[in-house]
Amino acid sequence: MYKDDIDRILLTHTAIARRVGTLARDIAAAYADREVVIVPVLTGSMIFMADLIRHLPLKMRIDVVAVSSYPNRSTTSRGASITFRGSLPIRGREILIIDDILESGQSLAAVAQLMRRRGAKSVKTCALLRKPQAIKKGLAADFMGFDIPDEFVVGYGMDYNHYYRNLPYIAVLKAKIFSAPTSL
Repeated sequence: MYKDDIDRILLTHTAIARRVGTLARDIAAAYADREVVIVPVLTGSMIFMADLIRHLPLKMRIDVVAVSSYPNRSTTSRGASITFRGSLPIRGREILIIDDILESGQSLAAVAQLMRRRGAKSVKTCALLRKPQAIKKGLAADFMGFDIPDEFVVGYGMDYNHYYRNLPYIAVLKAKIFSAPTSL
Protein backbone atom coordinates (compact mmCIF):
# COMPACT_ATOMS: atom_id res chain seq x y z
CA MET A 1 0.00 0.00 0.00
CA TYR A 2 2.72 2.52 0.94
CA LYS A 3 5.73 0.61 -0.38
CA ASP A 4 6.55 3.27 -3.01
CA ASP A 5 6.74 5.89 -0.24
CA ILE A 6 9.25 4.03 1.96
CA ASP A 7 12.95 4.75 1.62
CA ARG A 8 13.94 2.00 4.05
CA ILE A 9 12.73 0.03 7.03
CA LEU A 10 14.56 1.08 10.16
CA LEU A 11 13.04 -1.43 12.61
CA THR A 12 11.23 -4.58 11.55
CA HIS A 13 8.05 -5.78 13.20
CA THR A 14 10.02 -8.73 14.64
CA ALA A 15 12.66 -6.48 16.21
CA ILE A 16 9.97 -4.25 17.68
CA ALA A 17 8.04 -7.22 19.09
CA ARG A 18 11.16 -8.59 20.79
CA ARG A 19 11.99 -5.24 22.39
CA VAL A 20 8.37 -4.67 23.49
CA GLY A 21 8.49 -8.06 25.25
CA THR A 22 11.68 -7.09 27.06
CA LEU A 23 10.26 -3.70 28.07
CA ALA A 24 7.13 -5.42 29.38
CA ARG A 25 9.19 -7.74 31.56
CA ASP A 26 11.12 -4.77 32.98
CA ILE A 27 7.92 -2.80 33.62
CA ALA A 28 6.19 -5.80 35.21
CA ALA A 29 9.13 -6.23 37.58
CA ALA A 30 9.09 -2.52 38.48
CA TYR A 31 5.36 -2.56 39.30
CA ALA A 32 5.08 -6.07 40.75
CA ASP A 33 2.05 -6.39 43.05
CA ARG A 34 1.05 -2.74 42.51
CA GLU A 35 -1.63 -1.09 40.44
CA VAL A 36 -0.49 1.32 37.74
CA VAL A 37 -2.26 3.82 35.54
CA ILE A 38 -0.93 3.59 31.99
CA VAL A 39 -1.07 6.98 30.26
CA PRO A 40 -0.29 6.79 26.54
CA VAL A 41 0.47 10.01 24.71
CA LEU A 42 -1.89 10.06 21.75
CA THR A 43 -1.85 9.36 18.96
CA GLY A 44 1.62 8.11 18.10
CA SER A 45 2.01 5.71 21.02
CA MET A 46 -1.31 3.87 20.72
CA ILE A 47 0.00 0.83 18.80
CA PHE A 48 3.08 0.56 21.01
CA MET A 49 0.93 0.85 24.13
CA ALA A 50 -1.54 -1.77 22.88
CA ASP A 51 1.23 -4.29 22.19
CA LEU A 52 3.01 -3.48 25.45
CA ILE A 53 0.03 -3.88 27.79
CA ARG A 54 -0.83 -7.28 26.31
CA HIS A 55 2.40 -8.49 27.93
CA LEU A 56 1.86 -6.83 31.32
CA PRO A 57 0.51 -9.14 34.04
CA LEU A 58 -0.43 -6.13 36.15
CA LYS A 59 -3.55 -4.61 37.61
CA MET A 60 -3.88 -1.46 35.52
CA ARG A 61 -6.08 1.31 34.35
CA ILE A 62 -5.61 3.25 31.14
CA ASP A 63 -6.11 6.97 30.73
CA VAL A 64 -4.98 8.99 27.75
CA VAL A 65 -3.49 12.39 27.09
CA ALA A 66 -3.11 14.09 23.74
CA VAL A 67 -0.12 16.24 22.92
CA SER A 68 0.36 18.18 19.71
CA SER A 69 4.00 18.57 18.62
CA TYR A 70 4.02 18.09 14.84
CA PRO A 71 1.13 20.09 13.37
CA ASN A 72 -0.11 19.28 9.86
CA ARG A 73 2.74 18.28 7.53
CA SER A 74 5.55 19.36 9.85
CA THR A 75 8.57 17.12 10.36
CA THR A 76 9.98 19.38 13.09
CA SER A 77 8.51 19.61 16.57
CA ARG A 78 6.80 22.91 17.28
CA GLY A 79 6.84 22.34 21.03
CA ALA A 80 4.51 20.30 23.18
CA SER A 81 0.96 21.45 23.76
CA ILE A 82 -1.38 19.23 25.79
CA THR A 83 -4.73 19.16 23.98
CA PHE A 84 -6.50 16.52 26.15
CA ARG A 85 -5.66 15.94 29.80
CA GLY A 86 -7.30 12.59 30.54
CA SER A 87 -10.22 11.91 32.86
CA LEU A 88 -9.25 9.33 35.50
CA PRO A 89 -8.45 10.41 39.05
CA ILE A 90 -4.65 10.51 39.36
CA ARG A 91 -4.11 11.58 42.99
CA GLY A 92 -2.18 8.94 44.91
CA ARG A 93 -1.73 6.64 41.92
CA GLU A 94 1.39 5.28 40.25
CA ILE A 95 1.62 6.53 36.68
CA LEU A 96 3.48 5.13 33.67
CA ILE A 97 3.50 7.50 30.70
CA ILE A 98 3.96 5.79 27.33
CA ASP A 99 5.30 7.79 24.38
CA ASP A 100 6.39 6.85 20.90
CA ILE A 101 9.53 8.95 20.53
CA LEU A 102 11.84 10.92 22.78
CA GLU A 103 13.33 13.80 20.83
CA SER A 104 13.25 17.16 22.58
CA GLY A 105 11.74 15.71 25.75
CA GLN A 106 9.01 18.34 25.80
CA SER A 107 6.05 15.96 25.45
CA LEU A 108 7.13 13.59 28.22
CA ALA A 109 8.10 16.50 30.49
CA ALA A 110 4.75 18.25 29.96
CA VAL A 111 2.72 15.11 30.66
CA ALA A 112 4.85 14.16 33.67
CA GLN A 113 4.41 17.66 35.08
CA LEU A 114 0.63 17.43 34.53
CA MET A 115 0.48 14.07 36.36
CA ARG A 116 2.48 15.46 39.29
CA ARG A 117 0.22 18.53 39.50
CA ARG A 118 -2.76 16.18 39.59
CA GLY A 119 -1.22 14.46 42.64
CA ALA A 120 0.35 11.28 41.25
CA LYS A 121 2.15 9.17 43.83
CA SER A 122 4.90 8.39 41.32
CA VAL A 123 5.53 9.05 37.64
CA LYS A 124 7.68 6.90 35.36
CA THR A 125 8.11 7.12 31.61
CA CYS A 126 8.51 4.69 28.73
CA ALA A 127 9.48 5.62 25.17
CA LEU A 128 9.83 3.31 22.21
CA LEU A 129 12.38 5.46 20.34
CA ARG A 130 15.04 8.01 21.24
CA LYS A 131 16.79 10.34 18.80
CA PRO A 132 20.33 11.76 19.03
CA GLN A 133 19.01 15.17 20.11
CA ALA A 134 17.64 13.56 23.29
CA ILE A 135 20.84 11.60 23.86
CA LYS A 136 22.92 14.79 23.60
CA LYS A 137 20.68 16.43 26.21
CA GLY A 138 21.04 13.40 28.47
CA LEU A 139 17.32 12.64 28.20
CA ALA A 140 16.09 9.12 28.80
CA ALA A 141 12.87 7.47 29.76
CA ASP A 142 12.75 5.10 32.71
CA PHE A 143 12.05 2.34 30.19
CA MET A 144 13.73 2.87 26.80
CA GLY A 145 13.19 0.98 23.55
CA PHE A 146 15.58 1.86 20.73
CA ASP A 147 18.04 4.61 19.88
CA ILE A 148 17.54 5.68 16.25
CA PRO A 149 19.24 8.11 13.87
CA ASP A 150 18.03 11.68 13.47
CA GLU A 151 15.50 10.93 10.73
CA PHE A 152 11.77 11.44 10.51
CA VAL A 153 10.14 8.04 11.01
CA VAL A 154 6.67 6.63 10.43
CA GLY A 155 4.84 3.42 11.13
CA TYR A 156 3.87 1.49 14.24
CA GLY A 157 1.56 4.34 15.23
CA MET A 158 3.69 7.27 14.04
CA ASP A 159 2.51 9.34 11.11
CA TYR A 160 3.28 11.93 8.52
CA ASN A 161 0.27 14.08 7.63
CA HIS A 162 -1.99 11.48 9.34
CA TYR A 163 -0.79 8.61 7.11
CA TYR A 164 1.43 5.54 7.74
CA ARG A 165 0.35 4.80 11.34
CA ASN A 166 -0.79 1.32 10.31
CA LEU A 167 2.60 0.13 9.05
CA PRO A 168 3.76 -2.82 11.22
CA TYR A 169 7.37 -1.58 11.17
CA ILE A 170 9.19 1.73 11.60
CA ALA A 171 10.43 3.29 8.38
CA VAL A 172 12.01 6.36 6.83
CA LEU A 173 10.02 8.01 4.03
CA LYS A 174 11.40 8.95 0.64
CA ALA A 175 12.21 12.66 0.33
CA LYS A 176 9.62 13.09 -2.45
CA ILE A 177 6.79 12.49 0.06
CA PHE A 178 7.60 15.66 1.96
CA SER A 179 7.08 17.80 -1.12
CA ALA A 180 4.01 16.02 -2.51
CA PRO A 181 0.68 17.87 -2.46
CA THR A 182 -1.78 16.71 0.16
CA SER A 183 -5.43 15.80 -0.16
CA LEU A 184 -6.26 16.62 3.48
